[in-house]
Amino acid sequence: MKRKIGIFGGTFNPVHYGHLMIAENACEQFGLEQVIFLPTGHSPHKPFMGEDMIRHRCHMVELAIADNPLFGISYREIEHNGISYTYETLRLMKEEHPDMECYFILGADSLFDFLLWRHPEMICREAVILAAVRDELNEKRVDEQISYLSRHLGGQIYRLNTPNFNVSSKSIRERVGQGQSIRYLVPDTVAAYIQENSLYLNQPEGVVESHEI
Repeated sequence: MKRKIGIFGGTFNPVHYGHLMIAENACEQFGLEQVIFLPTGHSPHKPFMGEDMIRHRCHMVELAIADNPLFGISYREIEHNGISYTYETLRLMKEEHPDMECYFILGADSLFDFLLWRHPEMICREAVILAAVRDELNEKRVDEQISYLSRHLGGQIYRLNTPNFNVSSKSIRERVGQGQSIRYLVPDTVAAYIQENSLYLNQPEGVVESHEI
């Protein structure tokens, strides 16, 4: 019998409670045995933030998921030289774990440019797509896009319902840069790590990471 495993890709810069709620709800709603957090390395969709930040992002994910046996982390994309593409990552992970039934978790906003990703039809071939809806997105529009992509790509795409948690990694970085509290937005261990390593205190203007959740 195949094991239902979620793959949750993202920059996680930093990981926050919204990410953890999405992963927990994916397990509950779709009966996943595990969710593997997959921090991006050199993503084609986002600016590269340097090797030090890759290390920091991974450490923060490790701290955030340490107390949940349903959560794991994969370093595949950060250890990959060059740009990582989702379809390649999923294919290689399934080759290594032939007993895995893969569920790829993304933000529902990514559905609206999903056809611009490298080989979206292959992503749908390798995995069931779970689209996590943020509260500012119109659910009807999301459902219409899911229907369109499912027909166009022949994939299985479902809406992942999560409690409203209107926060993003970008807003957390901004709060840190402005000296505001991030308590109750990220796990205490992550907040302590950010403070100890003086992260996000000097954010360059204009750096926007698309599709963050």
